[in-house]
Amino acid sequence: MKNISKYWIVTDLDGTLMDEDYDISPAKKTLELLSKMAIPVIPCTSKTASEVRYFRNENGLSDPFIVENGAAIYGSYVNNSSEWELILGKSYKELRVVLKNISKDVNYQLTPLNDLSENQIFDLTGLTNQAINRALDRQWSVPFLNPPDDIFEKVKIICDSYNVHVFKGNRMSHLLSSQSHKGQAVNKLKVHLHNPDVKIIALGDSQNDLPLLEYADIAIVIPGKNGPNKYLQHGIDNGSFRLANAPHAEGWSNSVEDVINSFKDL
Repeated sequence: MKNISKYWIVTDLDGTLMDEDYDISPAKKTLELLSKMAIPVIPCTSKTASEVRYFRNENGLSDPFIVENGAAIYGSYVNNSSEWELILGKSYKELRVVLKNISKDVNYQLTPLNDLSENQIFDLTGLTNQAINRALDRQWSVPFLNPPDDIFEKVKIICDSYNVHVFKGNRMSHLLSSQSHKGQAVNKLKVHLHNPDVKIIALGDSQNDLPLLEYADIAIVIPGKNGPNKYLQHGIDNGSFRLANAPHAEGWSNSVEDVINSFKDL
């Protein structure tokens, strides 16, 4: 990755670049275009490092990546197969204890993804076999089954006392350190790569993308088949966020190409 890049595409994966079947086909030509233009594509996702490494290998990406909702950042050294790592938050083990305590506080059993059976994980995510193993390779966050809305609101309030916060995704919620979120991770990556002036083009689809979209220079909301996520509607309404014209990879591709075509200095 060239540190002198003027623009970064920083993108969520599930529900944004990928549809519910993990398909990114409509965006592949755009990814090829970005590669030719030397514009980095930086995944910024709730997925684990193991999942994103696999995704990058499958799709020819080589730029740094942000995992577990901003809790850690990884990248490859130039001409070297080894990785560097930046950690922003608490360990999985610490967070499991916190989740157990919060469950007691709200009088509701918050069930971690890693406690589910393979069949339950398949029903929830559609993942199988090695894909499940990659998803369970958690180091810095704890995904758990989405509780009812009233319970989730109670959890959000209690989190402050444990120095953690929660984000609700499409399939599950995520507990992580209050020092960890997608916007903070992008800022730390800019500092690490000595590129403070790079412009961030961010794409996301759910509440856990809010810190990323709020941090970005250009923020694009990717809708689902039933429209945009309710947690992002305010930003769309006040003009802070752009709304893509189609769900998932199709909307992602259209929006990214619209933005890069508007830049005269690329």
